[in-house]
Amino acid sequence: MLPTHRTRTRVFLDADVLFAGSASPQQHSASQVILRMAEITLLEALTCEQVIVETDRNLQEKMPVALPAFHLLVSRSLRIVANPTAVDILPNNGKADPKDLPILVAAYRENCTWLVTFNTRHYQPGLSDVTVIKPGDFIMRVRDLLLGLM
Repeated sequence: MLPTHRTRTRVFLDADVLFAGSASPQQHSASQVILRMAEITLLEALTCEQVIVETDRNLQEKMPVALPAFHLLVSRSLRIVANPTAVDILPNNGKADPKDLPILVAAYRENCTWLVTFNTRHYQPGLSDVTVIKPGDFIMRVRDLLLGLM
């Protein structure tokens, strides 16, 4: 008998991944592939308000032509969650760069198995329940899992 309900893998996306997914001239960059996987419900992609604000600001400053693509990707692919509170963050001091700690805590709070970012060193030493990984490495893991189904 087949299971009636499966939960999707939860992936938390950092601002640099959203920026790259919105601004990349390539149609199949790792960041775009992850967002497309979320759009077609192969995984559940989440991010927090802090990431949306940062990405929007960076695109406005560096590549405003990509803003429409960013807004479309957000509406189709992401679930935006609230930023963690200071009470949530405080017990995790030292687990990541102070600027990025709220993102790590939000990923943990939302039970995300993966935090996808190009800046993996900003999330060290990290939290044991959240694997911090670069977009290309995440895609390789998905590919390996799919090859295992053959």
